[in-house]
Amino acid sequence: MRIDIITVLPQLLDSPFAHSILKRAQSKGIAEIVVHNLRDYSTNKHQSVDDYPYGGGSGMVMMVEPFVLCIEKLQSDREYDEIIFMTPDGEVLNQGICNQLSTQKNLIILCGHYKGIDNRIREHFVTREISIGDYVLSGGELPAAILVDAVIRLIPGVLSDETSALSDSFQGDLLDAPVYTRPAEFRGWKVPDILTSGNTPAIEKWRYEQSLERTRARRPDLLDE
Repeated sequence: MRIDIITVLPQLLDSPFAHSILKRAQSKGIAEIVVHNLRDYSTNKHQSVDDYPYGGGSGMVMMVEPFVLCIEKLQSDREYDEIIFMTPDGEVLNQGICNQLSTQKNLIILCGHYKGIDNRIREHFVTREISIGDYVLSGGELPAAILVDAVIRLIPGVLSDETSALSDSFQGDLLDAPVYTRPAEFRGWKVPDILTSGNTPAIEKWRYEQSLERTRARRPDLLDE
C-alpha cells in the first residue's frame, strides 16, 4: 500500500511514521508513506497557500490551486483508490472503515488548516471525508496519522501476530475482553482462574462473555447497531 499525505506542515508527521509498527511496515516494503509539502506547489513567490475567504468572515482558507497541482501530479504517476480529506464534518472513523481502506492499494490524504480548504477541492477531487471525532484540531496532520496507523496495522504481514488485529476492540462490533500477563498473582490481585486453566474452549467462551458484558456496560450503542 502507498499513502500520499499532502500537508502544509510536513514536519508534524516526521515522528509518527518513524517508529514502531509504522516504521517496520515501511522497512518490510509492505507500506510506503510519502509526505508532500503543499508549499512546493504554490505558484507565487511567497509560497503562500491560503487567502481571505470570499464574502468576508474570519480566518483564512486554503487555496484550490496548490492542492490541485499536487493531486494531479500524483495522479499522473499512479491511480488512486481514494482521495481522503480529514475534516470534522466527515463520517466518523470506525473499525469498519479501517478494514475497508486496508484492502486498497493507493490512497491520498489531504490535511486542512486555518478555516478549511476551498470547497472546489472537495467537490471535484475528494472521494471520502473522514472525521476522528466531534471536535476541532489545529490541522489535519494528527487525524491523518491516526488514520494511517489504524489502517496499516491491518495489512497482512505488518503485525508479528496477525491474529492480534482480528481480536481488537470493535472487530465484530464488540469491545475487547480484559487481558492479563505474568505474574499470575501480584499484591493479592489474581488473574482469573479460567485463563490459567488451559481449557481453550472455556477460555474463548469466557472472553466472548466478557466482551459482551463490557460492550453492554460501556458502549451499548454498538449492540443496538
